[in-house]
Amino acid sequence: MSLNEFLLHSDLVSRLLALALLALSVGSWVVMVWKWRLLARAGVDVRRSIAAFWQAPALHEAQQRVAQFDRDACMAPLLEATLLPVGGSLACAGDRHQQLTRVLRDALQAVVQRLQWGQVWLATAGSISPFLGLLGTVWGIFNALTGMAEAGQLTIDKVAGPVGEALIMTAAGLAVAIPAVLGYNILGRKVNQIEADLEGFAHDLRGLLADSRD
Repeated sequence: MSLNEFLLHSDLVSRLLALALLALSVGSWVVMVWKWRLLARAGVDVRRSIAAFWQAPALHEAQQRVAQFDRDACMAPLLEATLLPVGGSLACAGDRHQQLTRVLRDALQAVVQRLQWGQVWLATAGSISPFLGLLGTVWGIFNALTGMAEAGQLTIDKVAGPVGEALIMTAAGLAVAIPAVLGYNILGRKVNQIEADLEGFAHDLRGLLADSRD
């Protein structure tokens, strides 16, 4: 069944479902390609930045070295958070260790949320695409059987064609859902790996700065 035949024989509901599947598919592939490049680069940069930080002789020079590798600003928010001025608000209450815990936690969450951008789209596409395809199939079969019943002719050869065409929607829904689910799982694992590296660095950085101020 060609695209022209589908547009000629389908009604408004079928066309809307097909457009929704197309939008979910295009959006999913754009998100997956963009996030794959971002996370692959960020993962390498984070490891290099951590190594450069701990090899530096002093904190100021360590920050300069990190800036050379941190192209996606995954490490910079953690370092900048530790330089926040101490004021009279409750956010600055407690000892230095508690203050560092708060600011580093908030900075880490902000970085992880940025890295997780697009995951909701992939999860949504993987979840609803099969149902959209199934709905398109049911709707197509209903219209085909209704049309043949009104025509008064209901034979196997006349049922097989429209039903087979309607089943294409189910296949289209699966074709959208499977890559989206795989992308969600693979990219989610890469985000977790980067988060683990950043969390370990934040823990060590907190210990270093807290001990240096004691």
